[in-house]
Parts: sequence; structure tokens; C-alpha cells
Amino acid sequence: MVRNASWLILLFLAVHALAWQLQFPQAEISNKSIRATLYLPDSDTGYYRGTRFDWSGVIASLCYQGHNFFGQWFENYSPKKHDAISGPVEEFVSEDGGLGYAAAKAGGMFIKIGVGVLRKIDDQEYKFTRNFQLVNPGRRIIRPEKDRVDFVHELNDGEGYAYVYRKTVRLLGNKPILVLDHRLKNTGRKAIETSVYDHDFFRIDGQTSGPDFVVRFPFRPVPANNMNGFAEIHGNELTYLQQLRKGQSISTDIAGFSQSVQDNDIRVENRRLGVGVREVGDHPLSRLYFWSIATTVCPEAYIDLKITPGHEAHWRITYYFYALPAAEMY
Repeated sequence: MVRNASWLILLFLAVHALAWQLQFPQAEISNKSIRATLYLPDSDTGYYRGTRFDWSGVIASLCYQGHNFFGQWFENYSPKKHDAISGPVEEFVSEDGGLGYAAAKAGGMFIKIGVGVLRKIDDQEYKFTRNFQLVNPGRRIIRPEKDRVDFVHELNDGEGYAYVYRKTVRLLGNKPILVLDHRLKNTGRKAIETSVYDHDFFRIDGQTSGPDFVVRFPFRPVPANNMNGFAEIHGNELTYLQQLRKGQSISTDIAGFSQSVQDNDIRVENRRLGVGVREVGDHPLSRLYFWSIATTVCPEAYIDLKITPGHEAHWRITYYFYALPAAEMY
């Protein structure tokens, strides 16, 4: 009787969790290798309504050969929390935090690309942890298909900044490959100068960040900060020395890359599970940051964009999911 009661409790919790997730707009894409669920942007009911990350392309889960590469890595969820988000999500970061932030007075407007027109709270420096009021969400078009989702975000602040941002999350044929294609057209009067990076939030099967993981680069990485005895560099690899516990983190800029696009190529592998993911960008790195806590591994590759009025920038990030050779597994 007790055993049956325990089973019923677990079933109830599983059904409750599924019902909770299904309340948000979402779409599933799949091919013979990958199945992924995406949360779709919506200013009223979307899973993520924060003002830091691009709302397009939030991936709730991605499964390859029975392994899930993304998922909830944070403890407390709120739709407007700045990092209550999952998957290979991107943030656009202008020199002053957002387009027009420094020039705006308290109560004035500025832009976060992929989010909308936001209201400046006060004269403090921009901090991504703050929850700014969304004044103008712009116009969004979402086109889900079997193996892709197309996102369009059109925005005009009425003060000279305007753009059409197109992002496509797609699977490549029947291969274990995920592609993020981007097009950002400047339709305003003011130039758009910004950096954009992909935070990744890798969470392979919910494994704790530690010695089972290795992060590989095509160059010898040089950390700017001491990694507190949690990790070290061996050749072109960042390896963990111990499992991270709650409250512990690695947080550092990484130098050592060149201006060659070949250096925008990062691998994250779990050698106990025997799987990995390779992230390849088609622009040279402008900055590389590494952040990890117990629940996620995040190499953050930045590129710079300068788009004059009437012109358009294109960039692509490709993810290759793979199994490790037996000789490289523990």
C-alpha cells in the first residue's frame, strides 16, 4: 500500500510539472537525430519575459541519443527574472548596456535588441540584473515548422533607432546539428553598434559541473582570473578539479584567441556520459567569457556588430552534437 502511494505521488508530481510547462506557448522541432522544445516569445504569457536576453529561440530541452543538453539550471523561476531562461540564449550588449541608455535621462527610453523599448529607471549604470519596464515590445512574427522556427522582431523607438531582426532555429536535415541563423537590418536613422554573445547554459542530463566535464578550445586559453582551485588549463582544455557545490562558481574572461574565425570553435564534453557538443561561430571572437556554477557550464562567445542605416548584418552559430569514442570515456 505504501509502495503504491509513493508511486502515485511521483506520478502526480510528474503530471503537475508537465502541466505547468505546457501553460507557456511552445513548439517542438525534430528530425531523426534530435528532438527539441522551444518556448515561444509572448509579452503576456511567454515563459521568459525578462529584459536581458533575446526572447527568440529559448530552448527548454534538446535530446540527442537519450541525453538532454539543456534545461532549468536555476532554483527559483519568475517570468521576469533576468536569467530565468534556458538553452543557447543570446544577449545584445551595447557599450553603455543598451542602445541609447547613456543618453537617456531617468524615465527616458532605451533599447535592448530582441526585447524591446525599455524605460530607464534612474541615472545609475546599466545592470542586466535590474528589471526594466517594457514600454514597447515591438511586433513579432513566429512561424513554427517541423524542423525549424522562424522569429521576426520589428522595432522602432521613434527616436532614430529601428530594426528588423530575423532569427531562425533549425535542424540540419536528419543530422545531429542545430543552426541559429541571424539577420539584423538597421531600418532607422542611427547606427547600431553592439556586441552579441551566446550564453549557452549547457546542462547535460542535469550533471553537476565537475571533473566529468571538459571544455576544449582551438587555442591555449588564458584565464584572466584565478579559478579558485576549481579548474585549471591543460594545453587547450579547461578541466575541473572538483565538483562545484551550491554557491561556488568559476567566472573569468578568457584570452589567447586570435582574430581568426577558426578560434570561434568551442567543445563541451561529459566524458562519463560519453557525449559532447561543439559550438562554431562564423565571426571572429571579440571577447570570450567563461562562467560555471554547479548546475551549468557556460562558455560565452562574443562578436561585434556595426550596422549603418539601411544595412544588414548576418551571423550563424552551429551546434554539433556527438558521441565520444570509447577511448575518451571514463
